[in-house]
Amino acid sequence: MDLLSRLLEEKGVLLADGATGTTLFEMGLSSGHSPEFWNDEKPENIRKLHQDFVDAGSDIILTNTFGGNRHRLKLHNAQDRVFELNEKAARIAREVADAAGRPVVVAGSVGPTGELLVPLGALTKEEAKQAFIEQMEGLKAGGVDVIWIETMSAVDEIEAAAAAAVEVGMPYVITASFDTAGKTMMGLAPASMPATLAGQATAPVAVGANCGVGASDLLSSVLDMTAADPSAVVVAKANCGIPEIRGDKVVYTGTPELMADYVRLAVDSGAKIIGGCCGTTPEHLRAMREALETRPIAPERPTLEEIEAKLGGFSSESDGTHVCGHGAHAPKQRERRGRRRRSE
Repeated sequence: MDLLSRLLEEKGVLLADGATGTTLFEMGLSSGHSPEFWNDEKPENIRKLHQDFVDAGSDIILTNTFGGNRHRLKLHNAQDRVFELNEKAARIAREVADAAGRPVVVAGSVGPTGELLVPLGALTKEEAKQAFIEQMEGLKAGGVDVIWIETMSAVDEIEAAAAAAVEVGMPYVITASFDTAGKTMMGLAPASMPATLAGQATAPVAVGANCGVGASDLLSSVLDMTAADPSAVVVAKANCGIPEIRGDKVVYTGTPELMADYVRLAVDSGAKIIGGCCGTTPEHLRAMREALETRPIAPERPTLEEIEAKLGGFSSESDGTHVCGHGAHAPKQRERRGRRRRSE
């Protein structure tokens, strides 16, 4: 059994880490400079990134490789450094995890290619798969425990990434970003996520949602996933509140108290792996860890009213589900769900 599955079996709910990109910008990463270059140029900063999250209580740390595929790295004339940069990132995270004194999962972060797939763009599904394989081989060589495919939008690209992980021989997790009227940019609804990879030779360890808009929207997506498949291992990795532009900076408004409320609501919504995305700092993670360990589990799943009351409003009136009518599919208005017992 892979380490992630074993820890899920032992602990029930795991705490993932927080933000990579926004944390590195706070450390001085300049806009336009590839974060992956710091795996080579400033490994001490990447080591601190991971160490701070481990110290805050994370069970899972993600490598600094979100944009580590050849299509993103070619924007920096570094498409020939895919294996090197991914392997270095994985080794840094591995060293931190191995020194933690407790089991910590090293997850190899794999983001989208940044290209549109045929027929909307020029990249074929097979080309996307080969790019993912190249990246994943570097992550595997560096010692990751699991491939963490995140912030996806298109079903074709999700399938290509999953097939790549299977071919490389690694367990994998896939999360999508539901940020357009409750769906991904390419129209995938949260309720469809658990079944998206049913045809793969090897099923993902977990599926879920990350990034998107705010924590309220993400938990609405989680509720849809866990309702569609109560047996699914679902990931919730929400942004830290709603982003605001303040001068030349993007500031995430979530407090540690808000993220503590979020982590308990995520558990009550059925999520098994919970972390933070953009703006989530070690301070937020410490509050989330404490809430995870000290707050009682609610007897019933939360309603949207309860989520809104604790975390703030939703960005859209649509919940991303689909209703069929006259051959068309349209977003469904958010239903103010009544209480349901956790066993239902």
